[in-house]
Amino acid sequence: MDRNLTLRDYESLAEFRHQIRRFLRFSERAARNAGLEPRQHQLLLALKGLPQEVRPKIAEVAERLQIQHHSAVELVNRLEAGGFVKRERGLQDRREVHLQLTAKGEKVLRELSLHHRAELRSQGPALLDALQHLIDENRSAAAKRRK
Repeated sequence: MDRNLTLRDYESLAEFRHQIRRFLRFSERAARNAGLEPRQHQLLLALKGLPQEVRPKIAEVAERLQIQHHSAVELVNRLEAGGFVKRERGLQDRREVHLQLTAKGEKVLRELSLHHRAELRSQGPALLDALQHLIDENRSAAAKRRK
């Protein structure tokens, strides 16, 4: 691994981080404007976006959000109290608790996702450019090391 960094490396990393942060800031504001905390929105999206073969359990959404199980439980508690999700016992294993979006949860997530898609269509090219620049810089550095 090449341990040298150039000013261009720092500039590329900083630009990529800037573009990610711009999108995250947009996302946080959109969630709050919809009456949710950003992590609540993330949980709704993680739940809705789980692959079909994955059972919608708290452990799964905790993994998707990269948070501790007890933190996911607290998020689910708040979302359930707000009417956005509900818990259901597993059909095959009654000890399992599955999560499901309510109609209210589906509605707010749909609206937020439409806003996010529009934002990505608008600002996504800058994010992609920043990522592509990082990839190109890494390829260039790897090619120089091989010579």
